[in-house]
Amino acid sequence: MARVHIPLPDQFMFSTDIALHVSHMNWGGHLDSAQLLVVVSEARERFFVSLGYSQTNIEGFSLVMADAAQRYLSEAFYGDVMIVEIGITEWFDKGFDLSWRMINGSNDSVVALGKSAMLFMDMTVGKPQSTPLAFRERLSLHALL
Repeated sequence: MARVHIPLPDQFMFSTDIALHVSHMNWGGHLDSAQLLVVVSEARERFFVSLGYSQTNIEGFSLVMADAAQRYLSEAFYGDVMIVEIGITEWFDKGFDLSWRMINGSNDSVVALGKSAMLFMDMTVGKPQSTPLAFRERLSLHALL
């Protein structure tokens, strides 16, 4: 069976802990695939807030997800605390690829890997915009810390 390849950065730029809620579980009692993206979305917002931004205001633009890929490696359950690590793996003219790794804090197993292509959008005109230079510079400075 062919598996989705998820590129990971050499070094993650951000890490946050997120406890799994009952609403994150599926009928089988483990982390639901759709809710996995909800947990990652929370981690992504925390990442941008740590840089002084939000997903709705990065140098005047919003971010939209153009695609997403995820790969499960182990199960996670209600009450487990996930360590979500985030990094940038590729830049392109109108956005970037944000890669992440989710680790179960109780046993250090990797639960899932994923990647999302993020686009900068001017929501007033509904069109993608070039990646703001100030954002790239702030991330470069953040990576040095």
